[in-house]
Amino acid sequence: MGLVNWEWRGRSAANGAAALLATVAAIALSAQLANAQQAADQQTDQTKKADEEKAAPAGATLLDKILVISRTGETAIESLASASHVDQEQLDRRMATTPNEMLLGVPGVAAQADARRVSTSINIRGLQDFGRVAVIVDGARQNFQRSDHGTQSTFYLDPELVESVDVIRGPVANTYGSGAIGGVVFFDTKDAEDFLKPNETWAGSVTGRYESNGKGWTSSASGAYRFNENWDALGNIVYRNYDDYKDGSGDTVKGTGFDVLSGLLKTTIRPTDNSELKLGWVGSSDGWNEISGGVPVNDVDLKSNTFTARYNITDEDKSWLDLHVSTSYNRTNLDLTSLVPLNRFDPTTGLPIVLPAGSTSTFDIGTTSIDIWNTSRFETAGIAHELTYGGDWVGDNVKTGGTAGGDSFYTPSGKRNVSGAYVQDKLTWEWLEVIAGLRYDNYSLKDDTHETSGDRLSPRITVGVSPFESAGLAGLQFYGTYAEGYRSPSITETLISGNHPAGVSFPFLPNPNLRPETGKTTEFGFNYKQNDIIEAGDAFRLKAAYFNNDVDDYIEGVTLSAFDPTSGCPFGPGIPICFQYQNFAKAKINGFEMEGVYDAAWGYAGLSASIINGHTISYEGDRADLATIPSSQVTAQLGLRFLKDKLTVGGEVQYNGKPKGNAVAKDYTLVNAFASYQATDNLKIDFRAENLFDVKYANPLNGSTTVAVYEPGTTLKLAATMRFGG
Repeated sequence: MGLVNWEWRGRSAANGAAALLATVAAIALSAQLANAQQAADQQTDQTKKADEEKAAPAGATLLDKILVISRTGETAIESLASASHVDQEQLDRRMATTPNEMLLGVPGVAAQADARRVSTSINIRGLQDFGRVAVIVDGARQNFQRSDHGTQSTFYLDPELVESVDVIRGPVANTYGSGAIGGVVFFDTKDAEDFLKPNETWAGSVTGRYESNGKGWTSSASGAYRFNENWDALGNIVYRNYDDYKDGSGDTVKGTGFDVLSGLLKTTIRPTDNSELKLGWVGSSDGWNEISGGVPVNDVDLKSNTFTARYNITDEDKSWLDLHVSTSYNRTNLDLTSLVPLNRFDPTTGLPIVLPAGSTSTFDIGTTSIDIWNTSRFETAGIAHELTYGGDWVGDNVKTGGTAGGDSFYTPSGKRNVSGAYVQDKLTWEWLEVIAGLRYDNYSLKDDTHETSGDRLSPRITVGVSPFESAGLAGLQFYGTYAEGYRSPSITETLISGNHPAGVSFPFLPNPNLRPETGKTTEFGFNYKQNDIIEAGDAFRLKAAYFNNDVDDYIEGVTLSAFDPTSGCPFGPGIPICFQYQNFAKAKINGFEMEGVYDAAWGYAGLSASIINGHTISYEGDRADLATIPSSQVTAQLGLRFLKDKLTVGGEVQYNGKPKGNAVAKDYTLVNAFASYQATDNLKIDFRAENLFDVKYANPLNGSTTVAVYEPGTTLKLAATMRFGG
């Protein structure tokens, strides 16, 4: 499997240009074949039917797609939770370069990437890092973690490989794995079934794209084949090469360039009419430079491979049997190689040392997971039940090393196992819906000198009512939820020890007595859906919710004084302080979220908003602002359709309000515009302009109390995609 072990990596714009030219050449060579195929396709009944379905806007309403992450087959608007679905149409409009761009306008969700744009950490409702948000790709948990100043828990996934994104906010997502007290983000990669037209046995596509800010080149090629009606396969390969971008003031932000080579292989086999097996691999080879003092100091080489297998079998009516088995293995290896000599401190002795150029640090993290669940559907005394029960296990194996004083010191080696089992019953009777669930979690983690473990039961109760029957209010549903979630401490939080290796020397203290975090969320919200409001075929969807999340025993890093005899901080080499992760009495987070869209034949209009506040309270009663609170946001979107839906033009306006307590953050407003033209059935042109007014701004999550990492200024994106098949 040569694709698994990526060894090639380009670094120059010339390589990117060559890749794009190769793509353009492929487009040109395939144009005649595609045009001939188009002429034939236009005569088929399948194409006519597809055109008719495309013209019906209600069927494409943004909030009416089944959530991949749903265990009971719900859409976002039907779920009694704060859930969002981002489909392929939305992803195409966003022309995302990095994962955070895929989540534009999703309320309560923010992303942190620092200057390392390909590594992303997701924040939901002010919670992130160390597994507080479960990031899942095709069923595989993404648990890579590299501790440093900035992001802690990151994942690596090229947007070109993604078919849809589902988000569930809050611990109501506790059927999807342990620790997700913030929520779950599920990325579903592309399938052959979604790529192939009904009358096709094979199909392919090539895409070339250029971005003005950073002179970024993207080339992508996809191919799919249908062996028979019960077996198909798809492959995709993506290459990106980007230079450093410029911020809104025209200043180059050093260290923001990167190159990426990503790939996807996926096959779906249907052994019977009621069963399906999906096997997949997603891999990437990424490279970038890390900057300090305005000069490159580290060359970064990252390789990531995710293998997944998902099996589903049902009985004829999906009554008692709807069994899902998901297994996965994800391994991420990140290597740092110093480009210049570095002045450091030995993490064992605390004495000054010089790391010569070529010194290395390695981070090798493997995650194995198993998830099994079944849903049984039946009735008792006129009440419909959807009883879901199952269990899951995730194991992390962390190995770090390298030259003494290297950056791998921050992330200690060790093993962690997290497992759980749950039962949940969704009861429906006329206007009343009740969801009651209970989850059991267990964890253990250890290294050569420490070992700790724990377990807990976490409940959930949700009540939803649809009290109205009149035409205008029949689609209105109110709900209230109380849910708890349980997050075990990570290996780093528990086991980090030794002396700080850079800048100044001071000790890190392990804390094997850390208690797990317990999130307790109360949420009240409503869902509203209505069709044929102004004209036949239009649709309106609206979700809104207020939430309050109290996280008991919240874990955060604290600075201790060696002059305090009760702190446990010893005097030693360097300055007289220590750093240790400790429990706080509580983190209190509350806020409001809403997401709405109106869709009609002429186009669509959408509005989303989120306001989040949060602080920590120590056991002594001291209160402090929570550093991970993102900007409050309001995002408005408008799209207009022309030429029988072949041309869509529109834009987005997003206001970002400064989080309380962030010294470097400011209010800012971004304006984007886009256009998409389906020139033929097989040729599509996309254009996007981001940050039209060249605003100089920083994501509050990316800055510290004194330094801000500024985001790109005006960026123009142009892409062409040629598709062919037969």
